[in-house]
Amino acid sequence: MYEMSREFVSTHVAGFAHWYGVEVAHKLRPGKKLKLRPEPDNPYDPNAVAVYCGKTKIGYVPRAKNAVLAQLAHFGYGGIFEARVQSVDWTCHPERQVRMTIFVRDARA
Repeated sequence: MYEMSREFVSTHVAGFAHWYGVEVAHKLRPGKKLKLRPEPDNPYDPNAVAVYCGKTKIGYVPRAKNAVLAQLAHFGYGGIFEARVQSVDWTCHPERQVRMTIFVRDARA
């Protein structure tokens, strides 16, 4: 029986202040779809998973929450995840301005 996607993790976008989020800030609204792209060659974290809004990198899944995502992507299961903007608060510290939810999709349909 097919079920709607379930929440896998909810977290802030790490590094938002250091990437190009400001260029797409006007597009970041609750529900906006984001893309997750593993970066296994990242020199700082082999489990790095970048977060994109369209073609613009806006940050990363935080290191404390990226290991399972990176491992599943490595073995070809990265497509089971869907990320969406959960909330935006421009009054917060830049590292806390954008929160996302990563869902795991039901592949049984």
